[in-house]
Amino acid sequence: MMKAVVVFATITGNNEDVADIVTDALEDHGVEVEETEMTMADVADFDDADICVVCPYTYDEGALPDEGLDFFDDLKEADLTGKIYGVSGSGDTAYADDFCVAVDKFGDAFATAGATKGADNVHINLAPDEDDIKTLDQFVADLVKKAQ
Repeated sequence: MMKAVVVFATITGNNEDVADIVTDALEDHGVEVEETEMTMADVADFDDADICVVCPYTYDEGALPDEGLDFFDDLKEADLTGKIYGVSGSGDTAYADDFCVAVDKFGDAFATAGATKGADNVHINLAPDEDDIKTLDQFVADLVKKAQ
């Protein structure tokens, strides 16, 4: 059975909602999933996973989540060769050019770690709506397909 680890960071609850949607969709595809809040996660959690997902928020003017800085640094130094990754997260379009910057930074960190991109990064404005759920379902379908 394929295994996935979904790690999220949230202030408002929006990214926990994103992580829950991703987790449910992965389970619908028959994937065993472990979902963890970023402060409780370790990059080594990805060692036994086929699919690695991070759902970060972007703080202020493009900053990474404070509670995820060590996780981010560890991710860049990990060896995730052979792992499939995806990054999805919510932000606020009011921040214009800084909208969901953390999503892309975490994607770059996965690439630096040697992981293979399984789906395009997903940027969600505020709380996920019905269209976002469809986008996240496709995100998961792409990840699972790439991991097979």
